[in-house]
Amino acid sequence: MTDPGPPQWERSVLEKVALRALDEQRRTRQWNALFRLMWFGLSLAVFAAVMGWIGKPDKDAMAVSAGRHTALVDLEGVIAPGTKASAERMIKALDRAFRDSGTQGVVLRINSPGGSPVQAGYINDEIRRLRAKYPDTPLYVVVQDLCASGGYYVAAAADRIYVDKASLVGSIGVIINSFGFTGTMEKLGVERRAYHAGANKDFLDPFAPENPVQKDHAQHMLDNIHQQFINVVRQGRGKRLKETPDTFSGLVWTGEQSVEMGLADGLGSLESVARDVIKAEKVVDYTPEENLFESLSRRVGTEFGESFGAAAARAASRPLEMR
Repeated sequence: MTDPGPPQWERSVLEKVALRALDEQRRTRQWNALFRLMWFGLSLAVFAAVMGWIGKPDKDAMAVSAGRHTALVDLEGVIAPGTKASAERMIKALDRAFRDSGTQGVVLRINSPGGSPVQAGYINDEIRRLRAKYPDTPLYVVVQDLCASGGYYVAAAADRIYVDKASLVGSIGVIINSFGFTGTMEKLGVERRAYHAGANKDFLDPFAPENPVQKDHAQHMLDNIHQQFINVVRQGRGKRLKETPDTFSGLVWTGEQSVEMGLADGLGSLESVARDVIKAEKVVDYTPEENLFESLSRRVGTEFGESFGAAAARAASRPLEMR
């Protein structure tokens, strides 16, 4: 006898279940494809940002379409290689600002504690070169909270310096930081073993007793660079500078005091200088932007440095700084 098979209603149910299972598999494949596409797009966007292919509109293009304007360059933070205030970044930005035909004047807005005298010197020299090349385009410095040491070294090249009455200005001096651990090592029973060729290769070694000859040599270097700093300030400020015995002592003064001393020319902000001095209220920012990779690298590097070896790093001789 032939098997009639499952009733009609059972076949209908089985077909519906099978179709629903196939439909669910199809949707799963579609969602998986969509998620893969999204991850690919996100990865591509991150890679493009890291490479600097995407970001804000090109500042040269912005400036061309801006017409008459005040060009702004921000110098913020420590002046050193690889930082936002490195000579490489600042020189590139200043060059773009001066080259633009719509620039009526350049404002270098400074908020810096100083840094490398070499980097500050590069920027100072470039400002002088650009002012000579574009004699009709003035450059003014506007000080925010701090313009000290290497920051003021840069500022001295400006046509005029404007400050807030509470800004901190000055610190015209040079310093080398180091430590001495010889007594601590003796108490801990730690023996220093360093082998070198050259009588002064261990110059400023924090784990060796202070050497009078090396100390005198270091002081001579500091005095020499300090005199270079003094010469730059005198050249830049000219007869406006009212020298006193404290002017080049490394002290810092308020913005109000700095105007009285001739270290600055008056009180002002970016907006007031653009409006009242340059006579071009529209401001175009030429400050170099960090791409995503630079920002992440600096953040990761900072966090790593703070969590590992900070104390040991400070124990070693530090680079020469204007602070």
